[in-house]
Amino acid sequence: MILYIHGFASSGLGAKARAVREYFGDEALAPSLSYVPDLAVDTLEQIVGQARRREEPLGLIGSSLGGYYALWLSQRYELPAVLINPSLRPWETLAAHTGTGTNYYDGARFEWTPEHVESLKKYRCSHQGDRCLLMLQTGDEVLDYRVALEALPEAQTLVVEGGDHSFRGFEEYLPRIGEFLGQ
Repeated sequence: MILYIHGFASSGLGAKARAVREYFGDEALAPSLSYVPDLAVDTLEQIVGQARRREEPLGLIGSSLGGYYALWLSQRYELPAVLINPSLRPWETLAAHTGTGTNYYDGARFEWTPEHVESLKKYRCSHQGDRCLLMLQTGDEVLDYRVALEALPEAQTLVVEGGDHSFRGFEEYLPRIGEFLGQ
């Protein structure tokens, strides 16, 4: 199974989530997660737990904040993970977004609080990326790609010149992602 983990204010309805489901079919799961970090992680851990009970191989794909969660899950459960323009210091980058937010896909409003920002620190890990494929675009307008390169020196890396935070042309990389995750 492949578990796609979306970013902040996104959902399982996003373009990358749809692309993952279309490419991997029944092997892919892309849930819409709570904006509350602890609830999102709880949901993810339940999914991981179900896969482990069924002894089903599991690979992770995480984008932006979802990359942060995927890295934590990768370390905690020794799972392979593909990190797409990951946010590795979300307590810093998302601090500026406190207040009322809007989900990009369904328009739902939510309240992003300083407590939510602070709770992200619980999921920091010492992972060096040894079970990860790190996919970065240098044109990411939200996150500096060099932060991830420095933080994850043991990861396999794919750095694409240009692009943006959404990882332009993502669909073209699905075969490589599948190969990395053993699918």
